[in-house]
Amino acid sequence: MAGKFRAGQQLVSAVDSTAVIVIRAPAAEVTLTCGGVAMAAPDEPVQAAEADPSLMGGTQIGKRYVDEADTIQVLCTKAGSGTLALDGKPLVLQAAKPLPASD
Repeated sequence: MAGKFRAGQQLVSAVDSTAVIVIRAPAAEVTLTCGGVAMAAPDEPVQAAEADPSLMGGTQIGKRYVDEADTIQVLCTKAGSGTLALDGKPLVLQAAKPLPASD
C-alpha cells in the first residue's frame, strides 16, 4: 500500500499470510511491501501477486519491525514467508530494550 499510514491501521500481504498493525507511522507518503508486493487494508480487494524470491525472509508473529531511520514501526499479527520493506528497503526486527539494572 502506498500512501500515508496511521497508527492502528491494519495491513495484509497479497503474497502470503503476513498481517501487521502500524504502531508508528511516518509523516511522508511511503510504500510498505511484503515479498516485494504492496500491502493492502484487510477490507480492500487483494489481487494475487507473485512474490520476489529475494524478499522471502519471513516474518514472526508478535515481533515489531522498524526501518533503519526508525520512522515506521509495525507489529506482526500473523506470520508469513515474505520480507517487510519500506520503499524497497527491508525492515529489521526491533531489538528488545534492555531493562534497567536492579542493584
